[in-house]
Amino acid sequence: MIDMMNTKIFFALLFLLPLITVQGNSQKPRFDKAAFYNAMASDNLESINTQLNILQGTSISEKEAYEGAMLMKKAGLMSKAKEKLSLFKTGRLKLEAAIKKEMANIEYHFLRLIIQEHAPKAVNYSNELENDSLLIHTYYKTLPEVVQQAINDYSKKSKVLKPL
Repeated sequence: MIDMMNTKIFFALLFLLPLITVQGNSQKPRFDKAAFYNAMASDNLESINTQLNILQGTSISEKEAYEGAMLMKKAGLMSKAKEKLSLFKTGRLKLEAAIKKEMANIEYHFLRLIIQEHAPKAVNYSNELENDSLLIHTYYKTLPEVVQQAINDYSKKSKVLKPL
């Protein structure tokens, strides 16, 4: 009788444990492109860190480009020069690697344009402003709606990217 009960408990746990694990994993915040672009548009360190944490826990194909851009955005909000430079370099390597891997990804060019337009001259990161702007204008209609909205919002305050 006890063996039968132990067997039932064992099988019940065997089937319930994966369900509990799956349910626990669904509590992780999911990557949301609109929230990402809101953080990019803000100077709110907390929202930037939130996006970086979400990106670290995801496996989306754009992860490297998004992390790179967000790290460079964060660099601009740091007070210590050494930390600014370190974050910027790390972010630059990630974003440029993503662009090199997918040259035709216009969203990556938009991310780079955002950073280049605000990067200090000392980091020498503004060589592709005109090219990125041209690519964005040319292929704007092919981009997802959320990215088009981010471009529209950004272009209203940009000196390089004119409203579309």
